[in-house]
Amino acid sequence: MIKSVVISGCSGGGKSTLLEELSRRGYATVEEPGRRIVKEELAGQGAALPWVDPVAFSRRAIAMALEDQKLAEGQAGWTFFDRGLIDAVAALQAANGEAVLETLRDRHRYHQTVFLTPPWPEIYVNDPERRHGFEEAVAEYERLTSAYPEIGYEVVMLPKSDVAARADFLLSRLPG
Repeated sequence: MIKSVVISGCSGGGKSTLLEELSRRGYATVEEPGRRIVKEELAGQGAALPWVDPVAFSRRAIAMALEDQKLAEGQAGWTFFDRGLIDAVAALQAANGEAVLETLRDRHRYHQTVFLTPPWPEIYVNDPERRHGFEEAVAEYERLTSAYPEIGYEVVMLPKSDVAARADFLLSRLPG
């Protein structure tokens, strides 16, 4: 059984906070590739930023997500990903129209169940790595709610609740 679980959904919907809670409970977690790339790019030349060159940004996120998956294969228990390969490929497809999502139907799989955070304007904030507005976040969310089922994943929406209840909800939907 694949023990790599993706938490995706709306930007600013509480994914990182949920990953912190899961880490606090002893689970392995993987930070979102996009945030890591933006931090690196802001410290350097800034060429592969999503608001400068979304195609270059997406390609870097794909490479990073593939490496993250490879590193997680050695984990014994559950590993939770803040976004992942499908998010990066969906972003590339949206940026350049290249129909590449379908190539992931049978390759580089995560656990069958993917958890999505819904749009939650009450907690949405911008920061140095998240410069887009709430409307763009919702558009991305809508792409992802289609992308995951399109390539065979079961999508479970996370409730708008406190982080401990969200973590309990997620864990209760995974096998043993």
